[in-house]
Amino acid sequence: MALGGTAKKLQKVIDAAEQLYSKMNEVIERVGRVEEDLETTSAQVNHIEHELAEQRALVEALAEQQGIDAEATLAAADLPADEGTAGGDGTGTETAADEE
Repeated sequence: MALGGTAKKLQKVIDAAEQLYSKMNEVIERVGRVEEDLETTSAQVNHIEHELAEQRALVEALAEQQGIDAEATLAAADLPADEGTAGGDGTGTETAADEE
């Protein structure tokens, strides 16, 4: 009788271990997909940042040709706060006013 009860308990432990193993495999697959998505997103962000830098350089060159002070124009603009930087303008460049 005691042997039968032990076998049932052991089978329950085996079943629980199999379920846990299955869940762990699912989690590993999900983590792998998240890592792939992260790499893709990072590459996209890098590409967008590069394009934005190119566009900024072109706009600043055009502004200079037209005699427009780009920094003064940006300073006077009512731009939304950039949450990604500490008080910066989101361009990665700091003006004298930003440093004060």
